[in-house]
Amino acid sequence: MDLKERIVAYMREDAYKPLLAEDLAEGMGLTQEELVHFDAALEELEKEGVVIRNRSDLYGLPSRMHLVVGRLSMSAKGFGFIIPDVRASEDETDVFVPGPGIGSAMHGDRVVARVTPSEEPGRSREGEILRILERANEKIVGTFERSKTFGFVTPDNTKLTQDVFVPKKAFHGAKTGSKVVVKITKWPERRRNAEGEVVEVLGKAGDPGVDVLSVMRQYDLSETFPEEVQAAAEAVEQEPSPEEYRGRADRRSLPIVTVDGEDSKDLDDGVYARRNEDGSFFLGVYIADVSWYVRENQPLDREARERGTSVYLVDRVIPMLPKELSNGICSLNAGVDRLSMACEMQISPEGEVTSYEILPAVIHVYRRLTYHIVNKVLVDREEPFLSDNQDIRTMLETLADLRGVLKEKRHRRGSIDFELPEVKVKLDAEGHPVALIKREGSLAESIIEECMLAANETVARHMDEKHLPFMYRVHEQPSAEKIERFNNLLAAFGLFVRPDEAGQIRPMDVQRVLSKVEGRPEERIISTVALRSMQQARYSELSLGHFGLAARYYTHFTSPIRRYPDLIVHRLLRETFATGTMPAERQVKLRSVLPEIAEHASQRERVAIEAERETTDMKKIEYMAQFVGETFDGIISGVTAFGLFVELDNGVEGLVHVSTMVNDYYDYVEEQYAMVGERTQKKYRLGDEVQILLVRANVEERNLDFVLKDNGAYDPAAMKNAVRGGRKESSAGHKEERGKKRGESRPARGESSRKPKIRDIIAEPVEDAGTPKKKKHRGGRNRKRGASGEKLSHPEPEKKGKRGKAAGKDRRPAGKDERRGGAEGHSGRPGADYHRVRVTGLNSAVWPDPPGYHERKMREEAQAGQAGGAPKHRPRPHHRTERSTGNSK
Repeated sequence: MDLKERIVAYMREDAYKPLLAEDLAEGMGLTQEELVHFDAALEELEKEGVVIRNRSDLYGLPSRMHLVVGRLSMSAKGFGFIIPDVRASEDETDVFVPGPGIGSAMHGDRVVARVTPSEEPGRSREGEILRILERANEKIVGTFERSKTFGFVTPDNTKLTQDVFVPKKAFHGAKTGSKVVVKITKWPERRRNAEGEVVEVLGKAGDPGVDVLSVMRQYDLSETFPEEVQAAAEAVEQEPSPEEYRGRADRRSLPIVTVDGEDSKDLDDGVYARRNEDGSFFLGVYIADVSWYVRENQPLDREARERGTSVYLVDRVIPMLPKELSNGICSLNAGVDRLSMACEMQISPEGEVTSYEILPAVIHVYRRLTYHIVNKVLVDREEPFLSDNQDIRTMLETLADLRGVLKEKRHRRGSIDFELPEVKVKLDAEGHPVALIKREGSLAESIIEECMLAANETVARHMDEKHLPFMYRVHEQPSAEKIERFNNLLAAFGLFVRPDEAGQIRPMDVQRVLSKVEGRPEERIISTVALRSMQQARYSELSLGHFGLAARYYTHFTSPIRRYPDLIVHRLLRETFATGTMPAERQVKLRSVLPEIAEHASQRERVAIEAERETTDMKKIEYMAQFVGETFDGIISGVTAFGLFVELDNGVEGLVHVSTMVNDYYDYVEEQYAMVGERTQKKYRLGDEVQILLVRANVEERNLDFVLKDNGAYDPAAMKNAVRGGRKESSAGHKEERGKKRGESRPARGESSRKPKIRDIIAEPVEDAGTPKKKKHRGGRNRKRGASGEKLSHPEPEKKGKRGKAAGKDRRPAGKDERRGGAEGHSGRPGADYHRVRVTGLNSAVWPDPPGYHERKMREEAQAGQAGGAPKHRPRPHHRTERSTGNSK
């Protein structure tokens, strides 16, 4: 136990009161050598917020001083919640901080706050921020506006509720309307906004590519690599040498194939299968041997570890490794020798892995296939695909049979399958969306998914049984609270998921419920709530299993080109090949560093998900702007106290605000997941089909506003004349033609139109809440962005925040080991003008939102009255299941 740990242990167990530093040192009985380092250790603990020094210079633990340390999550309405670093129990809530208690803290800052216990059961504790331990926003992306003597930047992230003041000398070429990156030079104080200088001008807002570039800068994503890293990549050989084949199994004679999307360039897995005489199967999964080229603690490794994952934005890829490796020597290109890590398995007719071997190999990919080709051979049986692949047709049919066997085995053990469609955004040459393409998964994708799952489980079991340090992919039990909420819903349909004495449930219990409601009217609502009850998958040094897959062992082994944890898995496997184990000293070192690597990889995965989701939502809204005023059929995907979220068939989602529902007063009935009319008893429930009108599309705010076709107030003339989401020109000729046929007026490129406010589109009701409209002060350093105060039928409309951020529903691209069927499966890679928005089954990387997010957002709504209205960031529903970042399998 080091000195810092000893200090904390003493304060927790032996100190009954806050102590002066000298009294603390004396009480611990420190030696002279330890006293030399005592002050520095105590200072570090104070900076970390582990201990607190009060005004009397006394040191104590936050939990014993009615203080909490954690990250501040702001609402655009000016209040926030502190997510504690440590919770004393599962029942301990986040800390609600009203506007006056925020002080000069900003979204994402790590803070110390004084806490007042909640007076009402179920409500959050309330706090006041006392100290800022760590600032989170050194650079901010936003839109620049200037006057003669100063300027300001309005952040794109609406959780950053104050503009950044920019003195004239710090404009650095920025003009009004420019998207810029501003570096904070002075942090905000209670009566002064933050001050900064423009460090990069990204371009004029609305210009092609600037929107995605802004998101990249917001999340600090870079397409280029540091000079040292790029030089290391260019120095790597582009073809393996025969000397490197020594000690490797030679599998070049096997007709190994790769199966990926048509645009894929980083091919990191190949497969081969045959049926044995006894009816069993041989399956070989061959993965690019990236760890052979990316050595530990070298420049390539350090950069890959920092990035954590490749990021697949709507129009570009931010790779984890330079293209010299990802598309070159590491990619399993057809017709050339490649080094690989192989997992070769003998599988019984029942799908059980009876024996296996994990070993380094050299392979020669026989043919590069796509999902399209495999489906044409196995499903459609079309020419010329059949004749072109006649030599491997038997193997493909064997893979299809094996896929059925493996999938049935997963089903028997209780793996949860959520059949979730995929939505692609297709872009034109200028980056404008021209189509949203929704499709279901195919047989070819399912084949690769099952092969990857089998390899991942086999590798995880192999290392777990050796009791050696390793990196696992874990998905834990749903919380007791979520199980209870799920059962409350099931009770209305005579169903129940029965926890055991420890309060845990089995995946099979959830699977059986879903099977019972299949094809019934309640299937949609029960499936949706079951999905939202799931935990968030993550990386861990502990083998905790995967609940959604009903797998005792699981890891990520199959995508080392784009995921750092897979690279670590390969590296750790390699260390065991010579002796079957690792040196004791090496094990000690690994056990100390793997938790940090796992946590960082999980965090980077969440960053990638948010960035991917934000760019995709941005393009979805831009696409939908052309349809303002039109009618759509949709499904209620979320129900809150302030309205209904409705998802259209093309995968986009918008809000029907309760203020536009005019035929009754509507109450939110949480246990029924429904809005219910007081007089009519009309019920709008999660999963119900509704018809809506699109009345507003705002690309900047990332939101769509709907009204119910048969129960909504709107002004058709205002919608017709409104600018459609800020889009100045349709992005394809067919849009213009569409407008001509309908007699609609569309502004040409370069023309400007006033942006419609909500009341431009939604007719004002007879009963006016009387909320005065606030004037927006734009002339000084204290300028703040706040509620507009536009009049609607309820006191204040919900102000919707950017989609795809913490408030966003999980609609993300699937990764290679994450797809549908509750499994971390396989998906194709999109090209430059496609983006895979698969919301996968229980395998991908991260659950839609951080732990506690949905409940926290619902509490924001409940607390909104204290903060001056409903939160601008509406609590979008927890959607989908775990997903892995990236577009490869």
